[in-house]
Amino acid sequence: MAKEDHFEDIQDVVRLVPKGMVTTYGAIAEYLGLKGGARMVGWAMNAAIGKDVPAHRVVNRQGLLTGKMHFSHPDQMELLLKSEGIEIKNDQVVNFHNKLWKPIEHLAI
Repeated sequence: MAKEDHFEDIQDVVRLVPKGMVTTYGAIAEYLGLKGGARMVGWAMNAAIGKDVPAHRVVNRQGLLTGKMHFSHPDQMELLLKSEGIEIKNDQVVNFHNKLWKPIEHLAI
């Protein structure tokens, strides 16, 4: 399967992340069976910025906003999350585990 096909699958999953929740690069990779694919998920999120994909809802496994530098403004990711009711402190989702949406638990393949 081509990288672009994986990007489409990844972006389709991200479109399903509920407003007010976040997921992780690794959780998406796990759901799609992309062993060690968290980095590919990151590339797909970089490619998705500016599209109809809520890339701001994807954070690292500790809830850190590691993708923020890929947005048009360094604070845009945080502002988008805050507009959805997610509290951020020091570039990290507060109560991360309560805001974590895992596709493998919520979606059927």
